[in-house]
Amino acid sequence: MTATLTPELLLTAYATGVFPMSESRNDPEIFWVDPKRRGVIPLDGFHISRSLRRRMRSAEFTATLDTDFRAVVEGCADRPETWINAQIFDLYGQLHDLGAAHSIEIRDRSGELVGGVYGVALGAAFFGESMFSRTTDASKIALATLVHLLRGAGFRLFDTQFLTPHLASLGAVEVSRASYRAALAEAIRAEAEFPPSGPTALPV
Repeated sequence: MTATLTPELLLTAYATGVFPMSESRNDPEIFWVDPKRRGVIPLDGFHISRSLRRRMRSAEFTATLDTDFRAVVEGCADRPETWINAQIFDLYGQLHDLGAAHSIEIRDRSGELVGGVYGVALGAAFFGESMFSRTTDASKIALATLVHLLRGAGFRLFDTQFLTPHLASLGAVEVSRASYRAALAEAIRAEAEFPPSGPTALPV
């Protein structure tokens, strides 16, 4: 990618249906991705299993919104293979500072960050970027909390980029590029707003 990548250019790209990735942590190059088939989570179709609901009711975990965005991105990049290089890390931090990127943090009883998810908001569309888990179910709880917040804030589209077996088990589906673009165009014309940062309730 030869053009200077800025937060503003990133938002323009999301509005047209593409998103950036890098081949690896140490690869300085960034390229645009425009999948033929797109993963989305219908906001009224997220599946919370009985076992997951029991864990959320157990008071084992607490959730916060936008209290440690960069630590969540670091957690997502903390794996053998990652598309999050230094430039991507910096750019999404800038988007967060501008109020356009958000994170859910999941902590255990000791206060340790054990899971999270982050992404970008534009109009009433939310683009999930990545999630991580350092203990069983932490990323699922982060995702369930995010879906709950998106519904309450009036979002219309939750883009997961790709459909994985893990996301499919939670209710994600795959749609064509044309269907995705139509839903995206409608969503970015609408308005939605996240609540203030801080503690947020688990959807139990």
